[in-house]
Amino acid sequence: MKILITGGAGFIGSTIASACLDEGIEVVILDDLSTGRPEFVAGRHLYSGDIADGTLIDTIFTEHPDIHAAIGCAARIVVPESVAEPLYYYTENVSKGLALVGHLLRNGCERFLFSSSAAIYEAGQGITEEAPLKPLSPYARTKAHFENALEDIAAGTDLRVVSLRYFNPIGCDPDLRSGLQVRQPTHALGVMIDAFHAGRAFPVTGTDWETRDGSGIRDYVHVHDLARAHLSAVRRIDTITSSDAPYRAINLGSGTGTTVFELIKAFENVTGKPLATERADRRPGDNAGAYPDISLARELLDWEPALSVEQGIADSLAWYARRDVVLSETAAAHEEGLPRP
Repeated sequence: MKILITGGAGFIGSTIASACLDEGIEVVILDDLSTGRPEFVAGRHLYSGDIADGTLIDTIFTEHPDIHAAIGCAARIVVPESVAEPLYYYTENVSKGLALVGHLLRNGCERFLFSSSAAIYEAGQGITEEAPLKPLSPYARTKAHFENALEDIAAGTDLRVVSLRYFNPIGCDPDLRSGLQVRQPTHALGVMIDAFHAGRAFPVTGTDWETRDGSGIRDYVHVHDLARAHLSAVRRIDTITSSDAPYRAINLGSGTGTTVFELIKAFENVTGKPLATERADRRPGDNAGAYPDISLARELLDWEPALSVEQGIADSLAWYARRDVVLSETAAAHEEGLPRP
């Protein structure tokens, strides 16, 4: 089997690619390297360019006519940036995504796995795939709009689509081949790691939410578990979709969520040291949080997370210790025109 992965030089896409290669699945990467890292695709079939470039995609399929399916991981994902630049986000995530689908169909590629987001749901706990959608940012709305378009396209063409919806990936590739390339992450675990190393207090914003311990609840899933789910979906796409139901959305996640206080406790268990914290008021726009029901993933993909939140924290810390060396080595080699490590 050979798979095309758009955005395959990014955090999630590169982890999926590594998991494919570990199981003997050949990968072809399409990435413009605007946020993806070249060292994450070293030794792999890489086409550097835009997902909307029809000529480039035609070339890919001419040179790799045996591509079985495409996995779409290419997207802009920063919520504040999407608020500041909504037109850019709709262009990148919707317009270019639709162009990609057209190019795939023209080349006879009729299996598409979309790496989506559970941010399209209204906040809640135990969210099923049938829950009402209420995306709260331009970023999330681009995901919802593209899913709607995929469902319509699948109904009117031979395209088969599986959309995988998930919240917060943590951890890294188990062999440290890739990880989160952002040096200043804004998600809770990234902020926690930065605070821990800087000796700052980690802020707990809101402690009177209607959750099991009063702190906000979020859903975390190890990026390697996400990669396993994508592989399972690619292998099963012909059985979990049909001509009568060519589109399928499936939640991925922990199935239980993790509160902020639970995340802090898990972090302390991993490091063996207390984490300095401070309690703060709720921030404008905050909510109690959400996590999905993953029953359908268990049923259709034979999947559930195998790696704990603590493992995700440990792997995130291991990647943190290695990240700047890897990225600086690559940047220096690039600047000097030397082979990348």
